[in-house]
Amino acid sequence: MAIKAIIIDDERLARNELKKLLLDHSDIEVLDEASNVDEGIEKIEQHNPDLIFLDIQMPGKTGFDLLAEVERAPKVIFTTAYDDYAIKAFEVNALDYLLKPIEPKRLSDAIQKLQAELFKEQVGFHGNNRGPLTEIDQVFVKDGERCWFVKLGEIRLFESVGNYAKVFFDGNKPLILKSLNALEERLDERMFFRANRKHIINLRWIDKIEPYFNGGLIVELKGGEKIEVSRRQTVKFKEMMSL
Repeated sequence: MAIKAIIIDDERLARNELKKLLLDHSDIEVLDEASNVDEGIEKIEQHNPDLIFLDIQMPGKTGFDLLAEVERAPKVIFTTAYDDYAIKAFEVNALDYLLKPIEPKRLSDAIQKLQAELFKEQVGFHGNNRGPLTEIDQVFVKDGERCWFVKLGEIRLFESVGNYAKVFFDGNKPLILKSLNALEERLDERMFFRANRKHIINLRWIDKIEPYFNGGLIVELKGGEKIEVSRRQTVKFKEMMSL
């Protein structure tokens, strides 16, 4: 099955050169191209590609800005004339970072990495922006200068902080501008559970469950956080967790 791709670069010659190089890779299907960030976001929403080739420096907004604005991040291979961004690119878990002019061998290596990554995720997910986000979906999290691509399965907890949600993964707890209600609508309910007004927990990260007063429960996650399951949600929780 072809890997659907979009090229986002403000230089027409660079887009054409990359399309020419990609003719040697029959498994990559270039669906569309864009010359700036806003157009790129539009094309991503329209086509829901598996992969974007993304320039970093473009007029107005950068490639990093694009990643901060898309709801569901496809796989990313950066293409740029500058090597100053390499560290930042890997902080956002980019698959690769290709310097222009792009060498055919480096492009082949990047595509091999992509195929290996897609093979690891071979669990039958077919991108659909309207469906729930699955555990292998990557979300883009930006907090100040730091950026991450995080698989949902690695997030153990969302905690409400005003209009924001704190996202717990590894040793990180960045804030994103999303309400818990909005998150709950997009998350797979078989995996993420609304424990109370302030917390959504990843059921697969539960380490211990203990009874709590008023018929509620305390759930301890593998990260060490102890979360109260409200009395009302305890009934639903027990139904979900029983055979």
